[in-house]
Amino acid sequence: MPLMVKDIDTIMEQYAPSKLKESYDTVGLMVGDMKSEVTSILVALDCTLDVIEEAKLNSCNMIFTHHPLLFKKPNSITTDTLIGRKIIELVKNDINVYSSHTNLDSTLGGMNDIIMQILDFKYIRIMEHSSNEDSFGSNSGIGRMAKISKPITLDELCNKVKEKLGLKYLRYSGQDKKLIKNIAVINGSGQDYFNLAKKLGADCIITGDTTYHYVSDFNEQGIAVIDAGHFGTEWPSICVVSNYLKNRLGSMGFKNNVILSKVNRDPYKYK
Repeated sequence: MPLMVKDIDTIMEQYAPSKLKESYDTVGLMVGDMKSEVTSILVALDCTLDVIEEAKLNSCNMIFTHHPLLFKKPNSITTDTLIGRKIIELVKNDINVYSSHTNLDSTLGGMNDIIMQILDFKYIRIMEHSSNEDSFGSNSGIGRMAKISKPITLDELCNKVKEKLGLKYLRYSGQDKKLIKNIAVINGSGQDYFNLAKKLGADCIITGDTTYHYVSDFNEQGIAVIDAGHFGTEWPSICVVSNYLKNRLGSMGFKNNVILSKVNRDPYKYK
């Protein structure tokens, strides 16, 4: 029996149920047909035009992404807009796009938990529990709090984050010699959870996409911030999710290729 798009949906509903998504989010099949037969799957963080070309070159008629292509619904689909060009190119080439976003962040064993494992942290609590906890008990939600048994300095923690996430650079605030014991980790863009992190006793927050005034205010309050980038805090987890999907399909007897994107890169450059 051939692999169908609906089979991928079933796998992801078991791993990261769509009911775990945040209210503002859009997840699941973005473009395509649930009854379509899948050739090969390209896994990426974002569905960029380069990723679409990569899918075509690798004969992949399915792209699996973390960030939803239709996060904001377009008013029209024309070549005058970037989203329009993407959708038209996907439809013309019969390429399906499926996205698991905040549901994949929240779920047990999802993006939040993977980044904690990569950083060698054991979480002591979920920062904000999912509003639909009936899916996976009390094990789902956004953000993780970790407590280090032996405090380390902020400088040491920055070096650890760079090493574990494979980063050349990161941004941070706080005193280099400040001892860190309680850490809040929110992959991607976690600035909306800064006040919650403070309430939960965080000495340091690790996330991406921070802005000046937020960081300045928390610096004044003695809470360190490590901004490892949106891409930097999510790409390592997407690599793990890609392997999960490959192994899951293999265990089900499917031989379809699951390819990790080689062109999906951090849009930021550093000198």
